[in-house]
Amino acid sequence: MQVILIQDVNNLGGTNELITVKNGYGRNYLIPQKFAVEASPSNVKMMEERKKQQAKKEAKLLAELNSVIAVLNNGALKIGAKTGTSGKIFGSVTTVQIARAIKEQKGYEIDRRRISILDEVKELGTYKAKIDFGNGTEIEVEMEIVSE
Repeated sequence: MQVILIQDVNNLGGTNELITVKNGYGRNYLIPQKFAVEASPSNVKMMEERKKQQAKKEAKLLAELNSVIAVLNNGALKIGAKTGTSGKIFGSVTTVQIARAIKEQKGYEIDRRRISILDEVKELGTYKAKIDFGNGTEIEVEMEIVSE
């Protein structure tokens, strides 16, 4: 029996995948649990259409992500910090401050949990932070720590 999976099923397949299973497994478990639908010609056409739309959506997201990466790589972020007379920062620079600087200077809102600081920032100078966009896409952003 051929079925189209509606959602991911462990050890079987992913969403919108056409698979062959035994009749009893398909009729008694997958279809009643709403994990799959029978692979009729109309359901196969709908699955193919959903795959096309998903591909278009992913292409659009990738293009948008590339434009964000281009903007973020264009120049260093300037982050102000309170300093003492020796140039040491009171406290340290956090991911919240970096996310706020990206929003104010570059115009994009990035979740602070996606940002990781590579070096400990305790003095004025230039440092790097890594932003993870998911899907294996990561970039390093330069940030310049200046005195407020």
